[in-house]
Amino acid sequence: MTVPSFPAGLLAPPDPVALPLPPAARPAPGVRLVRGAVYTVRDGIRPLELDLWLPDEPRAPLPVIVAVHGGAWRTGLREDMGPRFRRWWPGPFARLARAGFAVACPSYRLSGEAVHPAQLDDLTAALRWLHARAGELGLDTGRVITWGESAGGHLAALLALTAPQRVPDGCTVAGCVVWYAPGDLTTLALHLPPGAYDPTDPHSPEARLIGAAIADAPARARAASPVTYVTADAPPFLILHGTGDSIIPVAQGEQLAAALREAGARADFRPVAGADHLWVGLSDHDVEHCFTASLEFARGCAAAPAP
Repeated sequence: MTVPSFPAGLLAPPDPVALPLPPAARPAPGVRLVRGAVYTVRDGIRPLELDLWLPDEPRAPLPVIVAVHGGAWRTGLREDMGPRFRRWWPGPFARLARAGFAVACPSYRLSGEAVHPAQLDDLTAALRWLHARAGELGLDTGRVITWGESAGGHLAALLALTAPQRVPDGCTVAGCVVWYAPGDLTTLALHLPPGAYDPTDPHSPEARLIGAAIADAPARARAASPVTYVTADAPPFLILHGTGDSIIPVAQGEQLAAALREAGARADFRPVAGADHLWVGLSDHDVEHCFTASLEFARGCAAAPAP
């Protein structure tokens, strides 16, 4: 059987920057939602998409929150901020849009599909796509805040710390919100009770992220750790972490904050008393306070003059 030969250009995927946007929905009063916009097309996997939440009547180019979902790098939904927010109405992203932000919620390759730095590469591509379409969408990508929870917080921190070397001029991460995320994969075992975490386990979420047991690949673990990329030029960070977190210990948040401060960057570390991972154990009032504090931090970053 003869396999037909096609010109290479015929099989090339379309440029996501030139694709038409999906029609906007109205998921809540005062909010538009562009769901499922393709931001990158990579060979051998599904096209990657993001959702964009926008205020219905924006007054000016909008600061952008890039919201990165959690799920131990191996699962998760881009529209999900965690189980404590699933019954909110309006939901958290609609509330952020009502507060005057554009909120981009990207999917990214999970650890069962590709290992680090694939996830960071995908989020960087999402930021580039937003920057390329900023004029069309009414975005100010000179004022980007990354925000993530758990594995998403880890990726939001990596994106914030590496963006200056990876995104076009004029696209600036002005702040980062990190909820209960690992800051240093190489020290997790030191911060948990004996037997709670095995760095030689090749099947832990962290091992699946880097493609090897943490103990067997320390260089890979360091390369996938936010603390590795901390400099004095890092954007301001807000780090919220539960003092009772049994999955990612609070010492991980403390370590990231300490590294930022030691480098001369701004880090606001707020331990959340009694909270376990995913804000388990907090009252509804206290969960809302974590959200509101993070929103106020994002507002401050968006209002600050560019350096």
